[in-house]
Amino acid sequence: MTTPPRETRFNDEASSWDSNPSVLRATSLAHEALLSRLQSTSNDISAYDVLEIGCGTGLLSLSLAPSVRSITAVDAAQGMIDVFKSKLSPPNGSHSHIKNVLPVCALLEDPDDERIRLDPVTQTLKEGTEKTRFDLITSHLVLHHIPDLTPVLKVMFSALKPSTGRIMLTDYENFGPEARKFHQESKMDEVERHGIEREEMRKLLEGAGFVDIKVDVAFELEKPIETFPGSGVMGDNMTFPFLVCEGRRP
Repeated sequence: MTTPPRETRFNDEASSWDSNPSVLRATSLAHEALLSRLQSTSNDISAYDVLEIGCGTGLLSLSLAPSVRSITAVDAAQGMIDVFKSKLSPPNGSHSHIKNVLPVCALLEDPDDERIRLDPVTQTLKEGTEKTRFDLITSHLVLHHIPDLTPVLKVMFSALKPSTGRIMLTDYENFGPEARKFHQESKMDEVERHGIEREEMRKLLEGAGFVDIKVDVAFELEKPIETFPGSGVMGDNMTFPFLVCEGRRP
């Protein structure tokens, strides 16, 4: 089976992913934004079971882990998951002290996928109605890579706990033609849209069944852009707004 272009790129970049200052900064800002919103709307998130979709090397999951009960972290790129697992591996892994995170290599298309049934804390399989039901599902810089968002949002919806489960998804905003500059031209093959649009995301979330929908600016990221399209040479910084998309399963 041929590996899809997106997974090929992220497999190739996995070993150097954490050395990109823009990646680190964006993830740090996303973590701050998510934690702030969670703490302002929830009495106790320490009991939360979280699913992260498109976890990469685990930067966001590992930042959230001390604040929640468990995190199941999913990514379709095996290279990314391998780096993630190495961080958790004793005795020399940089985060080997963290015991409530489970990295899983999967392209999640089924909320009852057996690969997300293992409880990261107890290492036992979740059964019955709770087997794949999470308090929170999150993703960061993933939505702009997905060709059709509707099936993915419906999977997220079904994987949440009824009445209380929520999503918080962050990605950069499509604010016009300039948003294209977020990526180098050489990486455009894996880009399905140049950021996400507020009204479109509201409609998609509503269509997937979510309520209490909010789509607003969470933070801004300054990152270098190419001196001219296709040059491969990074020049001045440009500011990119990031949206957070929130919704609850009724």
